[in-house]
Amino acid sequence: MMRPNLIVVLAMGILSHGPPLARAQPAAAAGQTRPGAAAPRAVDLATLIRAYEADRASVASFYDLPWSTLRRERLEKLCAQWQARVQTVGFDELDRQSQIDWLLLDNLIGHSRDDLARTDRRLAEMDRLLPFRAAIHELEWARWRGEPLLPGTAATRVDELARQVRQLRESVDRGLKTKAAAGKPSDRKPDDPAPIEVAPPLARRTAEAVDELKGALRGWFAFYDGSRPDFSWWLKKPQEEAIKQLDEYAKLLREEAAGLKGKDEDPLVGDPIGADALTLAIRREFLTCTTQELIDLGHRELAWGESQMKLAARAMGLGDDWKAALARVKADFVAPGGQDDLVARTAREAIDLVKRARLMEVPTLCEETWRISMMSPETMKTVPYAAYGGQKILVAYAKDEMKHEDKLMVMRGNNRHFTRLTTPHELIPGHHLQAFFASRHRSYRRLFSTPFLVEGWALYGELRLWELGWARTPQERIGMLFWRMNRAARIVVSLKYHLGQMKPDQMVEFLVDRVGHEKLGATSEVRRFLSGEYSPLYQAAYLIGGLQLKALHDEVVGSRRMSEIEFHDAVLTAGPIPIHLIRAGLQTAPLTRAGGPPWRFADR
Repeated sequence: MMRPNLIVVLAMGILSHGPPLARAQPAAAAGQTRPGAAAPRAVDLATLIRAYEADRASVASFYDLPWSTLRRERLEKLCAQWQARVQTVGFDELDRQSQIDWLLLDNLIGHSRDDLARTDRRLAEMDRLLPFRAAIHELEWARWRGEPLLPGTAATRVDELARQVRQLRESVDRGLKTKAAAGKPSDRKPDDPAPIEVAPPLARRTAEAVDELKGALRGWFAFYDGSRPDFSWWLKKPQEEAIKQLDEYAKLLREEAAGLKGKDEDPLVGDPIGADALTLAIRREFLTCTTQELIDLGHRELAWGESQMKLAARAMGLGDDWKAALARVKADFVAPGGQDDLVARTAREAIDLVKRARLMEVPTLCEETWRISMMSPETMKTVPYAAYGGQKILVAYAKDEMKHEDKLMVMRGNNRHFTRLTTPHELIPGHHLQAFFASRHRSYRRLFSTPFLVEGWALYGELRLWELGWARTPQERIGMLFWRMNRAARIVVSLKYHLGQMKPDQMVEFLVDRVGHEKLGATSEVRRFLSGEYSPLYQAAYLIGGLQLKALHDEVVGSRRMSEIEFHDAVLTAGPIPIHLIRAGLQTAPLTRAGGPPWRFADR
């Protein structure tokens, strides 16, 4: 698993020294131009992509008022301008890699407009809870425009803002009491505020928006404070009261309405996006399948994993009781102080296997530049297993300050046989090798980073290790199968959650029952899924991306069009882009503005 902020680092291609993508050749050079016709001007798509990235960064960083109409309208205008610009490029005159770049850019801009529309809908749901939003925006816009400041007038506006937030807080508090007293006689007095009931997902999202708006108000105040004596004289107390009310309002929404108090027993609260948004997200990834087809794929993979689990359980003398076999595997963990040594030995063994099998190139510098770091108990609340942290494998293991029960669950969840797979997943042939190549090749494609390639590559490495006999015993097979079943279950629970077909507690139960997770591990998994740091398809992307790459491998290497090393080099140097387009780069069939031919990778 790669943490979200490190996905960005991978996608950014830090230390990029790779050669730039060659300019598309004019049609005349390819012998495609009519005699006497002027050759079309070559278009450098890499430069075009960098220009779009710079323009978007300029607009997004300048118009940085959270949840503002001005920001939304300016980004929409930018997308429309760039969409028109991209359409002027002569697609048929581009070479294949430039055509892929065109498809990536056109796809990204189109879906960015979809995201803006979705933001509008989310804001409409919060609007009655954020009526003070306009006042904060207007104060900042006036500062941006350099309009004369009238401190007395500004103080009146900030004072009114504080009063408005206080009334909202009282209404939400009344809504909570009304809900708690459902079925009992009302004790509401005529002058009490009208109750406002807020569902936990909306409360969580609104609390985050209130914090962002509070930050904007603080920034506005800090600009003038201390440099204009009359400003501080007028605004000091109104500002203090406004910040206090915003703090209390956000706390009420987060802790009471959403139930999130920063404790282990907090409820699991997310923000499902719905069926339509899921369909758009799937299209963005160039996947030619429906949400239900992906869920069905997850169920098929789970069934396969369970059948293999039973075979391993029989080999252990436990019949078909794969859960008993899994419990025995979990109990085989190293003693305190030994996990880092286990990870180091396993990593070296995986590297040796990859090199002996001539599976892929492992540059000497890549093999040299990784190390081990241990996670804190706080981190393990959302990351209960190993993760990649930029030249570091972040190792999960029990710490002395943890509760006894939690210690045992963490050790069982990071036993010898589970660790045998998480280590190469995070290092080599997984994320560490992937990051090494990504930082040196086609770094301009960082804009299109997708978990289907980023996480899919590490999962594909697991599939290949299975074929190479990485699991030497029934216990090690169970260790590998646990992770594959976990990724299959993630497809099911994450997509069903966003469709509104599964609640967070049901997700935890599913992971415990169908995969064999510890309760703590399953809860941590689901809490991470719902954190908002991951895209809705992120959890499904592991196994789906791995299966896409495996299907492409079998298609290309199986037909002897490429060797193992050639294929893996092509994938690792393509950039973090949808696998459908990596496949298009390895084919000769013509591409169109609609993309390549549909690819039903799972129908094999």
